[in-house]
Amino acid sequence: MKRIRFSWKNICLPISCINNTNQKTTCTTNPSKERLLLLSKQTSVRSRVYLSDFSNSTISLNDLSNSYLIDIHIFTFEELKTITQGFSKYNYLGEGGFGEVYKGFVDNSVKTGLKAQPVAVKALKREGGQGHREWLAEVVILGQLKHPNLVNLIGYCCEDDHRLLVYEYMERGNLEDHLFQKYGGALPWLTRVNILLGAAKGLDFLHKEEKPVIYRDFKPSNILLSSDYSSKLSDFGLATDGSEADDADFTKSVMGTEGYAAPEYISAGHLTTMSDVFSFGVVLLEMLTARKTVKKYRSQRERNLVEWARPMLKDPNKLEQIIDPSLEGRYSLEGIRKAAVLAYQCLSHNAKSRPTMATVVKTLERILDLKDIQNGPFVYIVPVAGANKVHDIKCN
Repeated sequence: MKRIRFSWKNICLPISCINNTNQKTTCTTNPSKERLLLLSKQTSVRSRVYLSDFSNSTISLNDLSNSYLIDIHIFTFEELKTITQGFSKYNYLGEGGFGEVYKGFVDNSVKTGLKAQPVAVKALKREGGQGHREWLAEVVILGQLKHPNLVNLIGYCCEDDHRLLVYEYMERGNLEDHLFQKYGGALPWLTRVNILLGAAKGLDFLHKEEKPVIYRDFKPSNILLSSDYSSKLSDFGLATDGSEADDADFTKSVMGTEGYAAPEYISAGHLTTMSDVFSFGVVLLEMLTARKTVKKYRSQRERNLVEWARPMLKDPNKLEQIIDPSLEGRYSLEGIRKAAVLAYQCLSHNAKSRPTMATVVKTLERILDLKDIQNGPFVYIVPVAGANKVHDIKCN
């Protein structure tokens, strides 16, 4: 079999990355482009352009950015090299499926209208598992949708073979690093609830779009945290709008991260907003237990977190066995029980039995209002008669 050399130029995607906004096109009969032009004239009601509009069309990013992208800047590759100091190892923040991420700094001298701020620059790697479609999804979705719990896309670079994205910089990294860290203190109970509440609001916003946006990759590493632990969803490369999710051909390819995908999506390719709800339930369970959803080094019985822990979520007598021991009892008992019930509902194998994200948000808000936080194990030291020692008696 002949091997095909990978190049983004070989990808059959109907999009041009020409930075010259004055270039004219001779295609006037394309339905998607005509729709885009028609929508751009409807200034009274703002409509969103969908990823499906780019299928079999000649719509370019310039067509989109001129009318629809909100405060998005187009960077040259040289500009991004400058702000990251040549993608210096000292500015290296990490790497995911998309590519490497570097810290940089922008201001008005880089682009007119840019406020001085640190940024995160993500570069798509050509040999990676994700490609141009994932990069495009981030630009199309985050370029049009703005919400306090979605990471802010500042701009992009689409030059030759270079595909880069520029985001706001989130000081505390991602939830995964804090939840599963083996050093430092544990995340306090209310901080955990507040982080997931912010993420839930982000998903609820996406699901309430005219054509719901299905996030499809909800997991702790995609929840970014600011300095005050406010949370924002990031990495929209696998996200899709409802029109694509309804396409039988599209859902044949199951994408996401092991352990977080809904059972109906894995078995039959059925992708709906309820798939995101299941993924949220997995992360909520991880928050309760501080255990990763899949860990091959655990015993066979406990290897899959959902299968092992879900039956215990509805049993108050067994719930204590799975709660993160590093919390040391410093949580609301009622809050823990309500969160466990919510996780149990989100993880239902019947998609129709799961709550909507709007219901999830309301439930988490009520849990956050519960202030009956325990102080952990009560320790009382009493002298023992006839002995010079004292004994610690711990009463849970």
